[in-house]
Amino acid sequence: MSHAARMIYALVCYAIFLVSFLYAVGFLGGGFVPKTVDDGPVVAPWLAVVVDVALLTAFALQHSVMARPRFKVWWTRIVPKPVERSTFVLLASLALLLLFWQWRPLPATAWSVSDPVAASVLKGLFWLGWFVVLASTFMISHLDLFGLKQAIQGWRPTAPGEAAFATPFLYRHVRHPIYLGFVVAFWATPTMTVGHLLFAAVATAYILVGIQLEERDLVAFFGDRYIRYRREAGMLLPRFRGAR
Repeated sequence: MSHAARMIYALVCYAIFLVSFLYAVGFLGGGFVPKTVDDGPVVAPWLAVVVDVALLTAFALQHSVMARPRFKVWWTRIVPKPVERSTFVLLASLALLLLFWQWRPLPATAWSVSDPVAASVLKGLFWLGWFVVLASTFMISHLDLFGLKQAIQGWRPTAPGEAAFATPFLYRHVRHPIYLGFVVAFWATPTMTVGHLLFAAVATAYILVGIQLEERDLVAFFGDRYIRYRREAGMLLPRFRGAR
């Protein structure tokens, strides 16, 4: 694949990611998108649960399996290494867009906050969660995380121990600020419908499982340095002792 071709491919994948990310904000926030978590054809509750859990599981499996180092070794025999990350981003975004498209609402109200001050606080937390997600990607390497850096430079394998271990800003206190932002955004809403609750609960469960898989890989890669970091910084709840 030529440099120009992989750059175009990476940019297209990134654009699709941006669409899916912005749609996710509206999907859960209830605005500026054609279909939210509470919109769509209403079916029998048991069928809605089956369909929605299947969609969430499909996204979780794609995201978890393709992120594993062993899969990447096999996958890069098929997909050129400079666009492996972009392909991962593309497939994750398409899985997310499929979820939005096929989601079946469960519109019954699980709980509702009527106090205007409390409702405003929850809305503020919703937007804060998404801000933390986006800001955290720039605290590490936004271009690297979404495959643009690899497409620009070409992918070179890194031996264990060569990669720099850094804990900038929020990462000094919490190991997974991106996931923290997602969890806050998923749960912070003044009106929690059953469908929204299902989304938040299953997605949070996936995040907790995904963290275990991710940290297993990080320990294998960074060894004792990451083990020390786990003692110094909280997993999702900040621990205000900077990693050294």
